[in-house]
Amino acid sequence: MQGSLMLDVSGTWLTSEDRHLLRQPEVAGLILFARNIEHPRQVRELTAAIRAIRPDLLLAVDQEGGRVQRLRQGFVRLPAMRALADSPDAEALAEHCGWLMATEVLAVGLDLSFAPVLDLDHQRSAVVGSRAFEADPERACLLAGAFIRGMNSAGMAATGKHFPGHGWAEADSHVAVPVDERSLEQLRAQDLVPFARLSQQLAAVMPAHVIYPQVDARPAGFSQRWLQDILRGELGFQGVIFSDDLSMAGAHVVGDAASRIEAALSAGCDMGLVCNDRGAAELALAALQRLGATPSPRLARMRASAWPGSEYRQDPRWSAALAALRAAQLID
Repeated sequence: MQGSLMLDVSGTWLTSEDRHLLRQPEVAGLILFARNIEHPRQVRELTAAIRAIRPDLLLAVDQEGGRVQRLRQGFVRLPAMRALADSPDAEALAEHCGWLMATEVLAVGLDLSFAPVLDLDHQRSAVVGSRAFEADPERACLLAGAFIRGMNSAGMAATGKHFPGHGWAEADSHVAVPVDERSLEQLRAQDLVPFARLSQQLAAVMPAHVIYPQVDARPAGFSQRWLQDILRGELGFQGVIFSDDLSMAGAHVVGDAASRIEAALSAGCDMGLVCNDRGAAELALAALQRLGATPSPRLARMRASAWPGSEYRQDPRWSAALAALRAAQLID
C-alpha cells in the first residue's frame, strides 16, 4: 500500500521522542501549529533541526489568512479571503495575498500552507464562513485562481480544500460529523465547480470530513466514490490527496486511528494527517508499519521549489503587495 503519515510535535523545539518518530520512514510530513511558533528566527531554527534529521520531510502549516493563521508574530496579518471580494481590485489583491503568504511561509523553511479554501460561503457553516472567497462559484474560481498564481510565483504548490465542499453542512467537523443532504447534481452545479475548474492548477486536494449521503455513506475523505470515481476519474485530478486531520470528530465514524488511516489510504489519500494526539499518531504509524506502506511518489511535487532568504522583503513585489493591501484597507 502506498501512503504515509503527517504528524505534529508539541513544542518549539524537538524532544528525543519527536526525533525518534521523525526517523520512521512511514512518517513523510510534519505540520506546525501555533504552539510550535514564536517568531520567524525560532521557526527557521526548528525547521532546520527537523531537516537535519529528515531532509526529505514535507513541512506544512495552515496559513490561510484571517482567523486561520498560525504564523503571527513577525509575519503579515493577512485578511480573511472573504474580505477581498468587495474590492474592485479583488483579483489582483488575491494574487498579492497568495504571494505574500507563500513567501513568508517558505522563508522560514516550510514547504507549504494548506491553502486555498475552495469551499463556498453559503452563510451556513460557521467553520468555513469568511475563510471562503465567495458564495458564487464562478467568482470563487476567479479569486482562488489568482491566489494560486501568487503562491506558485513564490515557489509554493497549492492545496485546495475541503473537497467536494464544506460550505453547506452546518456542523463543524472538528467536533461533529457534518452531513450535506444535497444531490450530486446540486453539488456539481455549485460546490464542485471550483475544484473542477482549478483541478489542473492544484498540486493537491484535501477532502472534507463531511458525509454526502446521496453520493456515499462515508465521509468524502474515506470514500472511493468521491476520491477515485469523481476526483480522479471525472475531474482528472492527478495530484496529491491529503486527508484532513484524522483526529477530528468527523473522522471517528470509521474507528480508531489505525482504522482511520488505513481507510483514508485505501480510499485514495496519499498522506494521512494525525494531529494533536500523539497516542493516535503512534497507533497510525504502527498500522502503516504493519501494512508495509511506502510514501507516494506524488508527494515530491509538494516540496518548495525555492526557499527565499531573509532578504525577501527587499523584493519590489513585497512593497507593492503591502501597498495594495493597505490601500484597500485590508491590512494595517
